[in-house]
Amino acid sequence: MTPLRALAATFALGLAPALPAYADFNDAPPEARGQSPAFPGQTRATVIPRAPRLMQNTLAEGLSNPWGMALLPDGGVLITERPGRMRLYRDGALSEPLRGLPEVADSGQGGLLDVAVAPDFARTRQVWFSFAQPRGNRENATAVGTGRLSDDDTALEDVQIIFQQQPAVESPIHFGSRLVFDAKGNLYVTTGERGLSSAENPASQDLSNHLGKVLRLDAATGRAASGNPFSDPEARPEIWSYGHRNLQAAALDPEGRLWTVEHGPNGGDELNRPQAGRNYGWPVISYGQNYDGNPVNGGITAQAGMEQPVYYWDPVIAPSGMVFYRGDMFPEWNGNALIGGLRAGAVVRLTLDGDRVTGEQRLAEGLGRIRDIEIAPDGALLVLTDEDPGALIRLSRIGAQP
Repeated sequence: MTPLRALAATFALGLAPALPAYADFNDAPPEARGQSPAFPGQTRATVIPRAPRLMQNTLAEGLSNPWGMALLPDGGVLITERPGRMRLYRDGALSEPLRGLPEVADSGQGGLLDVAVAPDFARTRQVWFSFAQPRGNRENATAVGTGRLSDDDTALEDVQIIFQQQPAVESPIHFGSRLVFDAKGNLYVTTGERGLSSAENPASQDLSNHLGKVLRLDAATGRAASGNPFSDPEARPEIWSYGHRNLQAAALDPEGRLWTVEHGPNGGDELNRPQAGRNYGWPVISYGQNYDGNPVNGGITAQAGMEQPVYYWDPVIAPSGMVFYRGDMFPEWNGNALIGGLRAGAVVRLTLDGDRVTGEQRLAEGLGRIRDIEIAPDGALLVLTDEDPGALIRLSRIGAQP
């Protein structure tokens, strides 16, 4: 088994070592030693005290590695399962897999990934999804498809593949990928660098490919959205920002700005606010270290022309899924970022002041590998646990009516 495949098997099966218990998550020693933040509050923000106890109700169980979900206007939830299935949860019932989805590369970290619905879904019933697409003999790549949810909710109809990441490579890891609509209806797509991370050949620094990038697409055609930053013919026009590692969390804040969270290596998970044309450094700079214990590119954490993360975690939380809270059930959380933690086994809550993190809290600790998170219409949290079997779980204030 190649090193890439061995690493993918470990993390895909949830075998990454759990963090030991500490009285405070900030007490855990860093995994990458000898590094210092670039500014106060860039890591280990003040712990927000008195995390509330949350009521947990399992809405749907028996899911196979659920990965993404999207809320429908009627309160239903579309859920993806990594082996290639999409289901609809509504009114206490989980549907059979929807028909019409394409073949996926279900190996390692690949498979059916995120799902999003059009802002005008109530009229169009249009759905977007990302997946690891098999190409050629052993190669694969992140792709995005779209289709219409049938009137009887049993299938995706008129499915078209609108975007294919270039190039396809032989790798089972780091596909990304979250789907987020911007205020103009364009589609942000986050990608991973597929494990091609060497300082000598850093794929995420190369503008001629889609690896390790945030992309901004016309949602109807999959082509580059108007106003993207790169017009150089040597650059892929779909690119919004670059120098990322493996982006599995993305959301718009209350001001409509995109935020992302990406997996670092051993240490160095990053919260960023990707801006047009900017370079976020991987693998030239990093606050993590390689899995073999050696520093990434000599341990450099800053370089001219490369953006610093707004915030980083060491030890890692293994981030996946993100929302900014807006709701009535927890009004004290409004405007806070909520991030799923695979390794943290918790919902990670961040308070912010402008573009700076001011506090961190862990919610629902011990729940399991939280892969995605959404806000229910009543303000409760909906989370997916990435297990086999996994579950859709509702987290609410104790005493709130379901």
